[in-house]
Amino acid sequence: MWLSDAEWRRIEPLLPRGRKGAHRVDDRRVISGIMHTLRSGSRWRDCPEVYGPYTTVYNRFNRWSRQGIWTDIFYALTGSSGMYGSMSVDSTYIKAHRSAAGAKGGGFNNAIGRSRGGQTTKIHALTDDIGRPLAFLITPGNTHDLVGARGLIGMVRTPRRLLADRAYDARSLRDELAARRIKAVIPPNPTRKHPHRYDKAAYKGRNVIERMFCRLKDFRRIATRYDKRADIFLSAILLAAAITWWIN
Repeated sequence: MWLSDAEWRRIEPLLPRGRKGAHRVDDRRVISGIMHTLRSGSRWRDCPEVYGPYTTVYNRFNRWSRQGIWTDIFYALTGSSGMYGSMSVDSTYIKAHRSAAGAKGGGFNNAIGRSRGGQTTKIHALTDDIGRPLAFLITPGNTHDLVGARGLIGMVRTPRRLLADRAYDARSLRDELAARRIKAVIPPNPTRKHPHRYDKAAYKGRNVIERMFCRLKDFRRIATRYDKRADIFLSAILLAAAITWWIN
């Protein structure tokens, strides 16, 4: 999976420059190797030789994850100005492979927890009204969706409306959205005695976030978590999302 000329022109200016040390191996080749591994789900040592030594490909991905480079690239591409009419929030479970166990600090501190699906990580995301991801958080799989929603809202500029399914129907979240002057488009929980009204026409736009998650899981190292550390797994998500939605 080689980066196209157009993709490379978008991402090259965002890469770190002027750092001390030996001259880096060709960035375009190495990042293409990283993307190949994320999409194929293969072990890093099985990365094809055309992308260079697998140790270089993995070490670059790992080092830039620790330094926050992939995070900086993603949020530089999504921008920080302007106003969104609608955003959608949702989450999805990711099965943690047995190789993801054993990180320092324990599973919970590395966003792995036990849920009905076993050992899982939960990806929380916000998208704009056409399904482009704007922010991501990962938590242990047994974390409530409201925790992720509150964290995400503080990471982005304020939209006019927030679309979410009934799992987010909580008075605390509604009050927080009202305080930020965000209209909640959330269907009522069926157990409510006095269900509230919501904009059904606007709610139809929420399906874009479902499609975003489906496309994100085309990357097999995201659909199944193999990484022990939370920052490494989140970096994979951010890099895949940046190139898929904000560079292509």
